[in-house]
Amino acid sequence: MSEADALLNKADRACASARVLLDLGDVDGACNRAYYAMFDAARAALMLSGAPEEVYRAKTHSGLITAFSLHLVKDGPVPREMGRLLKQAEEIRLISDYQGDSVEMADAQALVDQAAAFLALIRGLFLLPRN
Repeated sequence: MSEADALLNKADRACASARVLLDLGDVDGACNRAYYAMFDAARAALMLSGAPEEVYRAKTHSGLITAFSLHLVKDGPVPREMGRLLKQAEEIRLISDYQGDSVEMADAQALVDQAAAFLALIRGLFLLPRN
């Protein structure tokens, strides 16, 4: 199994965990897992796109998100809206993990749904079946 496949499988597990946590009422945990599902899928997409290793091994989350935007959103094939959703997911995760305020249930539900759509898009772009 390639490293990109392993990351996508990890992303699938994180997305499934996000749904379970949401069902349990843990909106902060669900947001965390949904973000990491998207983050791991974005890293895998960069690998699969042939981006240089230093790009997909960015040292910070914002570095990887910027690389994803530059390499896969700016000139395609990822729609701009999906690129924005990744950035928004990072912002929500920061709120849920580090601020005293909890994320609203509706916002968490939307993020979990967006994570699933993001994963499906990445798999579709690179013609990868879900394991």
